[in-house]
Amino acid sequence: MAAPLLAYEDLGVIQGAGWLFRHLNLYIGARDRLALIGRNGAGKSTLLRLIAGAIDADEGRRAIVPGTKVVMLEQDPDVSRFATLEDYVLDGAGAPAKYEAEAIAGQLGIDLSREAATASGGERRRAAIVRALAMDPDIRLLDEPTNHLDIAAIEWLEDWLKRFTGAFVVISHDRTFLTRLTKQTLWMDRGQLRRAEVGFGGFDAWTEQVYAEEERNAQRLDAKLKIEEHWLQRGVTGRRRRNQGRLAKLKEMRAERAAMMGPQGAAALQVASDDVKTKIVIDAEHVTKSYGDRTIIRDLTLRVARGDRIGIVGRNGAGKSTLLKLLTGEIEPDSGAVKRAKTLDGIVIDQQRSLMAPQKTVREVLADGGEWIDVLGVRKHLHGYLKEFLFDPNLAEAKVGALSGGERSRLLLAREFARESNLLVLDEPTNDLDLETLDLLQEVIADYGGTVLIVSHDRDFLDRTVTVTLGLDGSGTVDVVAGGYEDWEAKRTRRHEPRKPAAAKPAAAPPPPPARAKLSYKDQRDFDLLPKRIEAIDVAVAAAEAKLADPALYTRDFATFDRLSKEVAALREEKDAAEMRWLELAEMVEGLG
Repeated sequence: MAAPLLAYEDLGVIQGAGWLFRHLNLYIGARDRLALIGRNGAGKSTLLRLIAGAIDADEGRRAIVPGTKVVMLEQDPDVSRFATLEDYVLDGAGAPAKYEAEAIAGQLGIDLSREAATASGGERRRAAIVRALAMDPDIRLLDEPTNHLDIAAIEWLEDWLKRFTGAFVVISHDRTFLTRLTKQTLWMDRGQLRRAEVGFGGFDAWTEQVYAEEERNAQRLDAKLKIEEHWLQRGVTGRRRRNQGRLAKLKEMRAERAAMMGPQGAAALQVASDDVKTKIVIDAEHVTKSYGDRTIIRDLTLRVARGDRIGIVGRNGAGKSTLLKLLTGEIEPDSGAVKRAKTLDGIVIDQQRSLMAPQKTVREVLADGGEWIDVLGVRKHLHGYLKEFLFDPNLAEAKVGALSGGERSRLLLAREFARESNLLVLDEPTNDLDLETLDLLQEVIADYGGTVLIVSHDRDFLDRTVTVTLGLDGSGTVDVVAGGYEDWEAKRTRRHEPRKPAAAKPAAAPPPPPARAKLSYKDQRDFDLLPKRIEAIDVAVAAAEAKLADPALYTRDFATFDRLSKEVAALREEKDAAEMRWLELAEMVEGLG
């Protein structure tokens, strides 16, 4: 393994009256693809700014190979001193060439001639992405790059980063994005920075091993974990186990919903009985909506049943917001009709988090200044309810304006989910949320008794929450598919596959050999033993990466560093092969019934 391009040893940063983090060690290799994971407020964005050299550490040593160029994409770029977004993109030493910036801007759907003073937050963010991508660094730092991008732009960005020959570190709540791109993981957890030579796809298994080892160490020392650590540890691991059951239930709900729909995904429910009719909360028949010469929604017939979780997807400008407003009654169709149950009582959680007053305290927002809050008719103590939404109870007196963006989003969720309602409307709910909060949000949605409408570009989130997907391609047509984003994508792929010409009828072929009634001995043995081998590989990789996390190992004992690096690479290859083999066998088992 080549020497790191950049490394930090014993890194520390003071924030407010105390240390944000201390004694952190990290290194970045020339081709690393690092996911930076951690809760909101752990210091992820601060760490990126340190790596970029935008701020100085309060303690620690930084080493960087001379000539190494680092470029950072920030969450909130300052464009105030520029006339246009193009001026911002092309400003400064090392700025990108104009033609490169324009080519990337076209892919991301951003007009760089837009006046900077009137540009929206999403437009400023996309301009910052253009600038970061058009430059040619050795290390690229990406802080929530998928925020304000539609699915088409996110997939383009994924392809672009796969071709990038340098290193990158990315913070993102988009699990699909992280899983497809990353090969290593940095985890900021309770003031520590851990590194694993596995991408985000192996993150959950790795953290389970870390928590289990901590529990064993605590038992051996005959000492209790700190209260907050115990709560976090058991909360995260317990939630993951519950989510497995909820995903199984979601599959059952999708199957039931598919059975209620017409052939080949027709939008209308087959209303066969009075019982089904009483379940309809939104009934849209032959709905069309246009603006000027453009038809946004064309001849949509859709019946939304009580308890449905509806996901709305499509590129920016395809009509997602228009469809949402039609379904909720905010606007009326040009033709057709939308009927809603008279008892429908909804709450809306929007992108702007506009209902959060910065001068109020958390206690005032949730409990009107008191100690108790009514949650769906059940009285709960404020501190206990804060814990349910992953807050430190001591934050009860904190001002909303002092919270991070993710914490404000979580507070809004806590307040709105306490209300009695039977319709929940979520407009881009995943922005600014960390992965643990996303797990929590999925859990709350699964337990919600009413109907849910979700507009989102987060593919994994949709796959884990919705029973029906409404897909818009910009032509006015709305695809109605039982299932999540992957199910809609599969339908689109089949639609665009060229049809094979009909072949001449072949001569009668001999009958195929009878299917095997069971797996061979070797196949059955592999099917039974490979999961244990995969787990053992994960343990071995975690052990090796724990040693590699020592920043001094490279200079102190290069032979060991090199051996461990090769060992991790070989183990990862073995794991990939084992997983592929097991999946093939699983398909064979399924085929055998």
